[in-house]
Amino acid sequence: MLSLDFLDDVRRMNKRQLYYQVLNFGMIVSSALMIWKGLMVITGSESPIVVVLSGSMEPAFHRGDLLFLTNRVEDPIRVGEIVVFRIEGREIPIVHRVLKIHEKQNGHIKFLTKGDNNAVDDRGLYKQGQHWLEKKDVVGRARGLFISDIIRRTDQSRTGIVSYRYKEVWNTALIY
Repeated sequence: MLSLDFLDDVRRMNKRQLYYQVLNFGMIVSSALMIWKGLMVITGSESPIVVVLSGSMEPAFHRGDLLFLTNRVEDPIRVGEIVVFRIEGREIPIVHRVLKIHEKQNGHIKFLTKGDNNAVDDRGLYKQGQHWLEKKDVVGRARGLFISDIIRRTDQSRTGIVSYRYKEVWNTALIY
C-alpha cells in the first residue's frame, strides 16, 4: 500500500532529514501562494485563473478549459465580452457572455449575460428579483485561455491524453 510505504520512509528518516522535507514542502506551498497573490495584484481579479465547469459556453469554451482573467476597474464592460461573475448565495462563479448593457444617465452600468449554448438569458440564474448584473458582481473578464483537448483511444479504454494550447480571447464577440 502507498500509505504504509510512505510511513515506512518517514520512520527511516533521521530528525534532520524529516525537518528538511517539511521545510521544502512549506517553501513549495508558500511559493505557490505568493505566485497566486502576485497574479491577483497584477490582474486585479480575485481569481486570475478559472476552470470552465459546464458546457454553457460551447463552442467557445469546453469543460476543463482554463481561462485567464483580468478585472481592471477602468475598462468598460462591452456587449459580447466574456465575463466571470458571482451571484449572491452561490459559491461557484459563472462564465458567460454580456448580451445587453443598460447605462443610466449617472453613468451607472448594469448588464445582462447569457451562455452561448443556452436558449435564454441568465435572469433565471440571478438571485430572485435581480434582472441585471453590476460591476461588483464581476470576478474578471476572459483575456486568454488554455484549451484542453482530450484524445481518447478507440479501443474503449478509459485512458486518454490531455494537451493544452493557448488562445487569446480578446475579440471573441458574437453578433446576436
